[in-house]
Amino acid sequence: MTMQKKLFVVSGPSGAGLGEIISEVFRRRDDLATVVPVTARKMKEGEQDGVGFLFYDLEGWNALKDYGDLLEATEFAGNDYGTSRRLVKEQLDAGKNVLLNLDIARAAQLKKNMPEAVCVYVEPSGTGILEERYRPNCRSAFELSARMDVAAAQRAQSDFCDVRISSDDLQAAAGQICALMD
Repeated sequence: MTMQKKLFVVSGPSGAGLGEIISEVFRRRDDLATVVPVTARKMKEGEQDGVGFLFYDLEGWNALKDYGDLLEATEFAGNDYGTSRRLVKEQLDAGKNVLLNLDIARAAQLKKNMPEAVCVYVEPSGTGILEERYRPNCRSAFELSARMDVAAAQRAQSDFCDVRISSDDLQAAAGQICALMD
């Protein structure tokens, strides 16, 4: 009997170590895929459709929205970005778990549109660790405070997440995500 594959969405504040954790999860799993985000922005020089993004013109983008294909969508700097339900379903149907890294607002939107997705919120166990990670890149106390405020706001928005994982130990966090997939 094969286990049903699932969509896993990982969110957390900047500095939580998500990039390293997700890379480690992909290294450990051969039943894991991601999906290329879709966008309605113009391709930049050197970009290829399907590598980094799947590009749509405005008509195509609106068709994705009209057909309910966008599990989540956002606008940033005048451009639209999102996650295609069809692309996620293709990977799940191919026997792969799908892992996405989305900011908390986009993860909440996706969870509303696909309640069976498993949303994981990852952050250090204490704010002191985030502060330590932020401090070298902040040029002022104001900038550090602003980054800490953003992290606190994201935490406050994460109630919809199914699981919370500490990123104090990045390897252990990756192991916990892998265990969720089993």
